[in-house]
Amino acid sequence: MATTPGEGTGALEKALDVLDAIGSAPEGLGQSELAEQLDLPRTTVYRLLATLVARGLVRRDPLRKVYCLGFRCFEMARQAYAMPDLVAAAAFELRALRDLTGETSYLAALDGREVISLERCDGAHSQRSAAVLGQRKPVHCTSQGKAILSAMPDGARDAIVRDVVLKPLTPLTITDRRRLQAELRITRARGYAIDDEEIVLGVRCVGAPVVDAAGQVRGAISVAGPAYRLTRARLELLGPEVAEAARRVGAQLQPAGNDPAPSTEAALTALPGHWAFHGAHPLWSADGRSFWWADALAPSVHLHANGQDHEVATIEAPVVALLRHEHDVIAVHERGAQRISANGQSLPFEPWLAGQVLAACNGEDSMVWAALALPEAGSAIGRLRDDGTLDVQWRMGETVQALGWHAQEQTLYATAPGSGTILRLQPGQGAMRRLATVPKGSGRVSGLAFDAQGGIWTALFDGWSVARFTADGQLDRVIGLPVPCATDLAFAPAADGEKGERLVITTARHSVPLDTLTSAPLSGRLFALDV
Repeated sequence: MATTPGEGTGALEKALDVLDAIGSAPEGLGQSELAEQLDLPRTTVYRLLATLVARGLVRRDPLRKVYCLGFRCFEMARQAYAMPDLVAAAAFELRALRDLTGETSYLAALDGREVISLERCDGAHSQRSAAVLGQRKPVHCTSQGKAILSAMPDGARDAIVRDVVLKPLTPLTITDRRRLQAELRITRARGYAIDDEEIVLGVRCVGAPVVDAAGQVRGAISVAGPAYRLTRARLELLGPEVAEAARRVGAQLQPAGNDPAPSTEAALTALPGHWAFHGAHPLWSADGRSFWWADALAPSVHLHANGQDHEVATIEAPVVALLRHEHDVIAVHERGAQRISANGQSLPFEPWLAGQVLAACNGEDSMVWAALALPEAGSAIGRLRDDGTLDVQWRMGETVQALGWHAQEQTLYATAPGSGTILRLQPGQGAMRRLATVPKGSGRVSGLAFDAQGGIWTALFDGWSVARFTADGQLDRVIGLPVPCATDLAFAPAADGEKGERLVITTARHSVPLDTLTSAPLSGRLFALDV
């Protein structure tokens, strides 16, 4: 007589239920607890346990008289990810991270919509992170899961994010899919992910994806510990170390046989010219064929035209902004302003603002917007009058770093790096609205630019990237850079009949540590990007 699928497998199903129950209890379960939890006779549970212990899938703790998962379970779990052996490849780096930080380091891999812990090196402290080997965690609220997702092809990642249940495990768990996608873009750009008490209150973690030579993500390594030791500032320092360790692990792994994941990032071009101490304030000409820029710290104004970069004039003080003025530019500096022509002629521009100018930009027609430092701290923002005074329209308690006029919206925008905020300032309205806030771990907002579709762009200083926000404040795109300190950016005016836009990005070199310069030798150079 034919049998239906599953018939005669009752004992197997009960044994698997026993394994699931024990695996879900880090402290183990006693025989009576198992019988009660699974609603099985104690004699049945006893027979099942005896068989599982004999096979090494379960072990009995003789002191506490409870049953825990056996080491055979871990061996089989490792085999699932050992092509070649991911655990062996990661072992040295896990120990090195543990020794470097004193905290517990982990190796994990993706399994469905969860990450499973494959290896652990315990930290040096008595109070430490101690997730159980083989433990499963939701992919959306762990640094390991977010790191793995960030390195996946867009289609595969989006499918997981779309289907995963964003269950809040703590008040800090990300439960909004758009916010999760935004964080994954930032993670991809900077190379590491952060779990800021999202799965367990009082525990922070930083992780990075392990990617093999073919571009396939194979897992992630991480460092975890109590939040009072792993502060946000420390996580941001550890992030590049963890990312570098993950890259070394990936370099040991042979490709799994699949084609490399296609790159989704735009191609950058380093423009000809020498590096700047602090390149800033790019300003395109009206025809979009050349642009001005300044080295703010070795004060000078440059003109980039016909593929060549020329220093046009030196300035007596650090440069704060560049403004269009007919066919020339006005270099705003800490002691005043200079009108500079393409042939190098430089004359004082007067009348000009008294006081410390923080930022300035062109508005409609010949209007100029500026921000002045207030004596009591903070900024005053307004229009430049013909007599060189400021018609103040807004005051704020933070220091403004950049101003930008959005011609489509007829709106002024400002960046406040102290809080990571991009502000929207509507002329005629005294209130200031927050467009977006960038977490400090992602870099400091620096500079503003607007594309033809109305998107708002900013550079992320110390964040290795530039970012685009939509008009409603959603993070829409992050483009990774080969240098850590992007400072400013500007779009060329779109020519009639041409598709796409050209973005120029300035960067800094003076604040990049010497050891980082070996990995980012193009720091201080200009970059161009077609978007």
